[in-house]
Amino acid sequence: MNRTVIITGGANGIGEELVKQYAAIGDKVIFADIDVKKGKSIESNYENSHFVETDVRNVQDIKQFIQEAERTTGRIDILINNAGVSRFKSPFELTLEDWDDVINTNLRSTFFCSKEAAKVMRKNSAGGFIVNIASTRASMSEPGSEAYAATKGGIVALTHALAASFSEERIKVNSISPGWIETKDYENLRQVDHDQHLSKRVGTPADIAKACFYLTDPENDFVTGSNIVVDGGMTRKMIYEH
Repeated sequence: MNRTVIITGGANGIGEELVKQYAAIGDKVIFADIDVKKGKSIESNYENSHFVETDVRNVQDIKQFIQEAERTTGRIDILINNAGVSRFKSPFELTLEDWDDVINTNLRSTFFCSKEAAKVMRKNSAGGFIVNIASTRASMSEPGSEAYAATKGGIVALTHALAASFSEERIKVNSISPGWIETKDYENLRQVDHDQHLSKRVGTPADIAKACFYLTDPENDFVTGSNIVVDGGMTRKMIYEH
């Protein structure tokens, strides 16, 4: 399609799949990560991709990433805020450093990447698209997930706020809340793992890529401020212990 797509956290998991799939349809993909070895490997494997070492906890790094994307391609059409970390600990053990690391990586970076990218997108006659990767943990939890849940809930709220603020710039902002997306060892999952889902299977990064394609379709300008849950129906399944 020859668009410029920028992706944070693009060296592993869902991010790597997004780099692969957008590059495969002819888009120019500029992706950020702190994993230099993996980032350079992906860049060499996927034509149309360009890796920029970036720590999204650092706002200056974010600015440099956005500037490099514009310098390289002259425009930005799509931003996917995918970078994220988790620190699952008891709230009695979670430190200030743990909390700040998760908040700054997941939530703060989503705002500042969106802010800087939108400055470039607003120059486009058609505006642009921002997709934020949230989580079903924005609406459901297990013990020890406070920091992660706070960031993902924040991302969903930030999404509709940015959609309102960027409306005049023709920039559509949406989020995706993945459920269980297996990024490492899918073949060794148990049948009980798959059966937890109404879809009868655990998700893969390709499922999230499909949702991103929908939200960034050039003809899809009527969906903004929304959060799409991609979880195989898991959060809609009533569970009783017998």
